[in-house]
Amino acid sequence: MKLVIVQFSIIFILLTSSLFVLSTADSSCGGKCNVRCAKASQHDLCIKDCNICCQKCNGCVPSGTFGHRDECPCYRDMKNSKGGPKCP
Repeated sequence: MKLVIVQFSIIFILLTSSLFVLSTADSSCGGKCNVRCAKASQHDLCIKDCNICCQKCNGCVPSGTFGHRDECPCYRDMKNSKGGPKCP
């Protein structure tokens, strides 16, 4: 019985800690993408694409509202279905 309780406790701790890490990464991307898309004419689309890129690139978003793509090679190199840049 004690073994079952210990196993349940370990599983619970692992699950809650991974959820915390995921939510932290999401909030980090949100803040960075808000800065990146601050001057975008299509703000909602920019935020959506930026968040996708940020999550795939482990939280890396270039600084500023434009340019600086060399700061994040993963972000820079992602392409859309037409071969153009995916990330704003």
